[in-house]
Amino acid sequence: MKRFFSQIGPGTLVAAAFIGPGTVTVCTLAGVEFGFTMLWAMVLSVIATIVLQEMAARLGLVTGKGLAQVLRDEINSPAFKFIALALVVSAILVGNAAYEAGNISGGALGLQTLIPNSQVDIGSIRLNTLSITIGLLAFVFLFVGRYKLIERSLVVLVIFMSLSFLLAAFLTEPAWIEVLKGLFVPSVPKEGLLTVIALVGTTVVPYNLFLHASLVKEKWRDERDLKAARRDTYVSITLGGLVSLAIIICGAGIQQSGISSAAGLAAGLKPLYGELAKWVVSLGLFAAGITSAITAPLAAAYVAKGCFGWQGGLKSNTFRLIWMLVLLMGVIFSSIGWSPIEIIRFAQVANGLLLPIIAIFLLWAVNQRKILDSYVNKPVVNLLGVLIILATLILSIRSLERVFELNLLG
Repeated sequence: MKRFFSQIGPGTLVAAAFIGPGTVTVCTLAGVEFGFTMLWAMVLSVIATIVLQEMAARLGLVTGKGLAQVLRDEINSPAFKFIALALVVSAILVGNAAYEAGNISGGALGLQTLIPNSQVDIGSIRLNTLSITIGLLAFVFLFVGRYKLIERSLVVLVIFMSLSFLLAAFLTEPAWIEVLKGLFVPSVPKEGLLTVIALVGTTVVPYNLFLHASLVKEKWRDERDLKAARRDTYVSITLGGLVSLAIIICGAGIQQSGISSAAGLAAGLKPLYGELAKWVVSLGLFAAGITSAITAPLAAAYVAKGCFGWQGGLKSNTFRLIWMLVLLMGVIFSSIGWSPIEIIRFAQVANGLLLPIIAIFLLWAVNQRKILDSYVNKPVVNLLGVLIILATLILSIRSLERVFELNLLG
């Protein structure tokens, strides 16, 4: 087991991060509401994730810098630098606060089935004590700085959850012809656009682009390890994508609607575990939630550190201030009584809206020959990057049209 963990690369941690409570919830609801018709969106999301995360890993490994630090060091125009860094900081802080609320709500959603009476009233405000408890646990691990051991332990639970869904996908005996059609024939059902954006947002997580560029510096030495970093990225994210597809297939096999709790999500595992599914889903959601609740604030803090050139590590006051802010906002939004499912869905949609901003900056950075030399993007990778940005921009605009009842694209 020790050898297994020593071989885990940043790609595996990135995959474990996006297979969080948001993925479990959004993919399950996509299957419940739209059957197999959304599988193609997940396939494209996985391809986009591989392309963008490879860029981030290459940037971090060759330059020895995170994406935020590259933007700060390499943009020459003071005005453009200020605009770029302001956009990055605001996007990551807002996006991670929403994502953190989804993480904490997902963890609480898992425990809610096991501990149903978790609400307390303070005046006119009803608080979810499970959300506060998960927030306090994340705070302790982050503040002490000994989070790695618990994170690795929780990854085991997330892997257990993932294997359960992969097996359950086969045991639900889906119509494989319909599955293949859903994989390769794009279709956006009525009222399904926000679900497409949510699937993109739950897979191509903007903060993972910053996190990956920083993690590769810790795992490997320099560009000589680029082959290993790429292999780690391709394999890990592909496996994560297979898990997400399996969850959608499980959701399509759930013969009920109005899912709003872990008990409903557990129906996807009943063919495998029966009544034990409640415990499997509960522990899996809790594990995914607490792991991501630790990772998201850390990523935001690393972004702020790179943007502002702060010195010091995990225990510095400025570093702690950022992750505390993100964690606090996540706890507040998660604990004031809003529907956990709706918070999680909002977080994924928010990530989908923020993705084009971050992807544009990443694509610019990996085309700077003065910092990457011969490791700049090849033309085909640039083409894929531009197509991904255009696709996410169109999805984002369509989402804004739906929300504000506009007609921006005609």
